[in-house]
Amino acid sequence: MGGARLLPWAGSEGKPCYLMTDETGSGYLSRVADTIESVQLDMAVELLDHAADMLADDKATPVQLHFLAARMAEALRDVHRIAESRGARLPEPAYDGPGGSGE
Repeated sequence: MGGARLLPWAGSEGKPCYLMTDETGSGYLSRVADTIESVQLDMAVELLDHAADMLADDKATPVQLHFLAARMAEALRDVHRIAESRGARLPEPAYDGPGGSGE
């Protein structure tokens, strides 16, 4: 690990916020970020369940569906940021050349 970690929240003016970490990435702010990511992912799952219920209800109003879509866009934005952050922290895959196994 080490280097810059994309945090699960935006900085001023909605710009990405980064944390410079050590090799372990286990400092206080890294743990806070891990906790926030976990909460965001749990909220996204709950929102998906709510969306399934609402879409199955033929009495859902356009206003309710608009509100649901707005919250889902927010959750998708959060989940995308988490995936981007975690993907950037993966080790580079080994490359053995043409026909190599890459392991």
